[in-house]
Amino acid sequence: MSRDVDSNHNVTFDCKYHVVFCPEYRRKVLAEPIDERLKALLWEKSTDIQAEIVDMDIMSDHVHLLIKCDSQYGIHKVIKQLMEYTSKVLRDEFKSIKSRLPSLWTNAYFVATVDTVQLDVIKKYIEEQKFR
Repeated sequence: MSRDVDSNHNVTFDCKYHVVFCPEYRRKVLAEPIDERLKALLWEKSTDIQAEIVDMDIMSDHVHLLIKCDSQYGIHKVIKQLMEYTSKVLRDEFKSIKSRLPSLWTNAYFVATVDTVQLDVIKKYIEEQKFR
């Protein structure tokens, strides 16, 4: 099996993470059209911060991401920037969110590293979430 590695001049890396985060109180606010706008915002911001979203699924009450990012930049910074940016834009664009929640996202999130062997398993798991 070949590995798809990245480099940033002095570090060669292959860092993938499975990330899950939820709206405050796990409220089911990520329905249409908010879910589609959220996807677009996540793609947009991930490009800005040089992270790559490998796979994504938006459920009404949580978000699954499979992310590749620079090991020196760090997954914590990536997640925080994605959450801060999407919260600000979505709360400005969708007043229903602003009136229901003091802030869009909880401070907590789940993150796990993904081995190259596990990659297909995690991608399949994320894909299957929409059918639950």
